[in-house]
Amino acid sequence: MLFDALVALVGIIAGGIASLTGFGIGSLLTPLFAYRVATKLAVAAVSIPHFAATAYRFWLLRKSVDRRTLISFGITSAAGGLVGALLNAYSSNPALTLTFGVILVFVSLSEFTGLVQRMRFSGPIAWLAGAVSGLLGGLVGNQGGIRSAALLGFDLNKEAFVATATAIGVVVDFARMPVYIITEGRDLLSLWLPIAIAIVATIVGTTLGKRYLVRLPQRVFRQTVASLLLLLGAYMLLKGFGLVL
Repeated sequence: MLFDALVALVGIIAGGIASLTGFGIGSLLTPLFAYRVATKLAVAAVSIPHFAATAYRFWLLRKSVDRRTLISFGITSAAGGLVGALLNAYSSNPALTLTFGVILVFVSLSEFTGLVQRMRFSGPIAWLAGAVSGLLGGLVGNQGGIRSAALLGFDLNKEAFVATATAIGVVVDFARMPVYIITEGRDLLSLWLPIAIAIVATIVGTTLGKRYLVRLPQRVFRQTVASLLLLLGAYMLLKGFGLVL
């Protein structure tokens, strides 16, 4: 009961954050699910509400998608997502947990140091970044930070940037989810209730995000998110080393 309540609360927060930043659902919900189940199962479980909320956000922003960027960047991201999902099926939980923790800490520190604002990818490096972001999405469920950094290398306005990043997220989910269902299907069925709660919560959060979180000053908002990611990343690292449950 308490876990389901936490899923609802974190799901709403994650959906709200993702509606403004383009990512956050996997970053926040995966550690929560990983507290209850093995990390690889947590990644698979969270991919379902992630897809539902991202698809909903895509529908709201569909008219602003840059199709050329979506096709080229999205193809490499989808390929990376498929490979990452396959690797997820054969990876060890401690290694997966440590990888996830390192990524969260890196994204957080990059925000605090200003590295995120200085990262720019273009040309072949951008396509490679697309593949890497998809790979991480399939492997550990966290791709938004690298994908956003890669998309900064393209000449996109704000609306097109968010819409295209969201559309690519949907493409990656399409590529990785079938693998999760095949490899973790039976265990996913046992988590049907928290998954269903997460779906509803993230969609509610996505709907509310634009109305309420947008009122926060951008600098305060970004630092709050970075602080949360740092705490979650530190927890995942400790869990990976077996220092916490």
